[in-house]
Amino acid sequence: MDLGGKVAIVTGASRGVGAATAVALAAEGMRVACAARATDDAPLRLPGTIDATVRRITDAGGDAIAVPTNLANDDDVESMVDQAVDAFGGVDVLVNNAAITFPGDLELEMKRFDLTMNVDLRAPLLAIRAALPSMRARGGGRIVNVSSAAALNYYPGLMAYGMAKIALEHLTAAAAEQLRHDAIAVNTFRIDVPVASEGFVANTPGQDHSSWEPSEIAAEGIIWMVRQPDSYSGHNDSMAALRAEHGIMGGGRGTTAMAPGTDLHLG
Repeated sequence: MDLGGKVAIVTGASRGVGAATAVALAAEGMRVACAARATDDAPLRLPGTIDATVRRITDAGGDAIAVPTNLANDDDVESMVDQAVDAFGGVDVLVNNAAITFPGDLELEMKRFDLTMNVDLRAPLLAIRAALPSMRARGGGRIVNVSSAAALNYYPGLMAYGMAKIALEHLTAAAAEQLRHDAIAVNTFRIDVPVASEGFVANTPGQDHSSWEPSEIAAEGIIWMVRQPDSYSGHNDSMAALRAEHGIMGGGRGTTAMAPGTDLHLG
């Protein structure tokens, strides 16, 4: 896909992989709607806001808007897509990057379980459904769902998060098959090597993060996936496998599987 002049929505764009992806897409000439809860006026505990991401893009000569979005709210998800369409005329790329988690497994409070499912699974589904009319009208599109090694492995305290991620990967496979004739490719980018995003680092206190990859490395893989032809669809691809097979993201470094406790993809 030639990205110049096209429009992307990136969720979780206030920090980490989401912010790095938004900046990288803008550097390719895309207009980017940066969506997340954290704004300059309403920051969260972790550093970073969508306003700061937009400034990084516009200061470099790119085009972006901040779209405050609570992904646990259905109306906010639909409004996120509407605002991108209103500002830029349509949507070509959707990166479902945002995610949350809470510590706990069988004992996890159901309200926290439900919130995890709403943000990590329901919101991506709603965003896809909302973006489809514009993508179809524009002759195609690209959807990337960002997953985690927790989709395939049990990490203590991350049961609900892992359940949401494996369901997200099933959504990728199902949506790809349904949208194949619309030239809309749907793929998973599964982060399975340690990435030093703010969410990862905050949730692994005391660990040495010096060998972890920067968020920009993961963003490079997502951009590679977006660039592929629409025939490249329905893949649940891991970051480690992609870099080893295609020579991207450092070409084969850091392919060791994550240790328990390091797998917290939080945007």
